[in-house]
Amino acid sequence: MKAVIQRVSRAQVDVDGKTVGEIGKGFLILLGVVEGDTKKEAELLAAKIAKLRIFEDENEKMNLSLTDVDGEALVVSQFTLCADCKKGNRPSFTPSAAPDVADALYQKFSALLLENGVRKVENGVFGADMQVSLINDGPVTIVFDTDLWRK
Repeated sequence: MKAVIQRVSRAQVDVDGKTVGEIGKGFLILLGVVEGDTKKEAELLAAKIAKLRIFEDENEKMNLSLTDVDGEALVVSQFTLCADCKKGNRPSFTPSAAPDVADALYQKFSALLLENGVRKVENGVFGADMQVSLINDGPVTIVFDTDLWRK
């Protein structure tokens, strides 16, 4: 699994002109599911993100997690994170998991964030054309790839 985490003061995702997910202070998480990913990767990533300490404490040090600040999460599926750009100039998306597998793991990941103490988790619409807006706080952006932990 691949995830791009952006610390936000607010974020929302719209589909067909209607807001389908909206949060205040927290994380916008763009999530890509790679072929071969399982519930194990979803569990690892959800736990890691819920505990990721990138909010400032009283000393202005990044020392607080999403759960520490009672933050929220907006999770948006993004298969383009799985792009293979090794050859040519047109990315290949064959590393992405099949849509049914990817959707199930995307939903499981969101549920696992809640299980890991995140107060509110909103979602985009899997496979839809979405418009995502955010106020990036910092900016602070972190990239995760569960392949790092497999090695």
